[in-house]
Amino acid sequence: MDKITSKFDKILSASIYVGNVEHDPDASKEVLSNSKDKTMPFPDLTGNYQRNKGIPSKSFKDSKVYIVGSGIAGLSAAYYFIRDGHIPGKNIVFLDQLSIEGGSLDGAGNAEDGYIIRGGREMEMTYENLWDIFQDIPALEMPAPYSVLDEYRLLNDNDPNYSKARLIHNKGDIQDFSKFGLDKRDQLAIVKLLLKKKEDLNDLTIEDYFSESFLQSNFWFLWRTMFAFENWHSLLECKLYMHRFLHTIDGMKDLSCLVFPKYNQYDTFVKPLTEHLKSKGVKIQFDTLVKDLDIHINSEEKIVKGIITEQNNKEVVIPVGENDYVIVTTGSMTEDTSYGTNTKPAIEAIDNSQSGTSDGWKLWKNLAAKSSVFGKPEKFCSDIEKSAWQSATLTCRPSDLTEKFKEYCVNDPYSGRTATGGIVTITDSNWLMSFTINRQPHYPTQPDDILVVWVYALYIDKQGNHVQKTLPQCTGNEILSELCYHLGLENQLENAIENTIVRTAFMPYITSMFLPRAVGDRPEIVPNGCKNLGLVGQFVETKNDVVFTVESSVRTARTAVYKLLNSNKQVPDIAGAQYDIRHLLKATKALNDYKSFPGEGILKRVLKNTYFEHVLPMDEEPEEHHNSFIEEQFGKLQEWAKNL
Repeated sequence: MDKITSKFDKILSASIYVGNVEHDPDASKEVLSNSKDKTMPFPDLTGNYQRNKGIPSKSFKDSKVYIVGSGIAGLSAAYYFIRDGHIPGKNIVFLDQLSIEGGSLDGAGNAEDGYIIRGGREMEMTYENLWDIFQDIPALEMPAPYSVLDEYRLLNDNDPNYSKARLIHNKGDIQDFSKFGLDKRDQLAIVKLLLKKKEDLNDLTIEDYFSESFLQSNFWFLWRTMFAFENWHSLLECKLYMHRFLHTIDGMKDLSCLVFPKYNQYDTFVKPLTEHLKSKGVKIQFDTLVKDLDIHINSEEKIVKGIITEQNNKEVVIPVGENDYVIVTTGSMTEDTSYGTNTKPAIEAIDNSQSGTSDGWKLWKNLAAKSSVFGKPEKFCSDIEKSAWQSATLTCRPSDLTEKFKEYCVNDPYSGRTATGGIVTITDSNWLMSFTINRQPHYPTQPDDILVVWVYALYIDKQGNHVQKTLPQCTGNEILSELCYHLGLENQLENAIENTIVRTAFMPYITSMFLPRAVGDRPEIVPNGCKNLGLVGQFVETKNDVVFTVESSVRTARTAVYKLLNSNKQVPDIAGAQYDIRHLLKATKALNDYKSFPGEGILKRVLKNTYFEHVLPMDEEPEEHHNSFIEEQFGKLQEWAKNL
């Protein structure tokens, strides 16, 4: 490394900043000020300046890296070890209990047996860490030098996403979703929640805070079904979501704030990233269960000495050297998934007595038993009834059902363009069922006459409106029957069943990361005292980011690498739109259903015909403006000032 920076030795030797970088700065705590002590960008000031190539603090050419879990967090960690740590790819080994990479980002099947995707991914433009990676990963269907990001932009810049049927009811009628329907008290509750400190919301639930009128509003229907929130979930996580996506609130009604890939999440992200890593020499060892870590712990430090695995029913201990690193994905939101078919339910019954007993949770539990710095996994894996929901993937040949689906699509679903533009929620469904048709084909080899439709529900413990069973008790055909009932196709059910393959997935921990939590329940990405261990994924602590997104997984991986290697680079905080007056005013207007908010008239008069006039949100329907008494007096004051 000395040769790389030899011409800068005089500067670096005198610098107080070398080796003293705050790798994950917190924009919610930093008061903005330019000074001689501020050499790095502000935490949420993202841009090309942060695309510099980091200089490792030392040579890591002999270091080995062991990554437990090959989900998007683990794959991202390998990418950053190579790009910013200059660690040779051949020194990186994945250890995965599964037999395929990708973790929760799956996408499998075929037209004959049926496709299966356990969940979808709603993306947006400020996923800075995700796009940081994929602007360097070779494209799927374009020649070099184009990237996955280039393909993504080409698609979404020219095929805008929006929904014309975000909410439906009454046997398939499109419901008015143009308004959020929040009264003044509920709007004020949102404002107050945004103002609250995070540490004041420990273990509180959403229903502990919000009123029944809020929980019955269009806003909550739109919000909860888009993000999969239950009323008993964490109020803190709900607050973080409101900060994280404040700039998108006005686009949530019709989902125009989202951007979607061409294919499913596995083929879009996991496959090209895995191929890139393998081209660098990275190795993936499947069918390897990591049960525990041998950690040397004293009052000052915690150092991993060995990885205790089970391979071919035998215990194998992998030694870890003093210059090696270990990355662990704690917990799994898709652990213990059970699958069903057209004629078989995914599970017989929910068995809460088995919560958190499977192999996917044992490693985190074993770590937590060693020290409190590793968090409290039992907070997230002990109540299946509050963390589970179920999804279904429909593989549809042309039928009366596919003809009905066309009514909810903004373009012909067979055209390759945006279809439903996101989920369509059935508001009068006892299960609160939603379905979505992404761009087709959803799989690269999918036949032209096949549609792949994803269905999920939040109220799985309630009986259906038509099928008098709870969702987990239902076969795929019974779920299809319930869907057809809500679309007004009861008489066409036989035709729908004949032409539809249904594969269901019951996921006991899919929203476990949303369960109420307190400080310390989730471990830090690099827990206190850890010298060669980083924790990544959905169950670790970040400064301001949310869980249940691909972006947060990548963020945790990038942070782990930078901290462990003491890199001279920072991970940018979430986009700073929450502090931008334009987005604050836009969100205020949207939450008030585009009616004037207090003080808006004064702002319009102050800013009219000025450089800053554009910061005010547009009115949906221009109305004749009537001056209030205060505005009238303010106008007189302006005239008096001009005369002076």
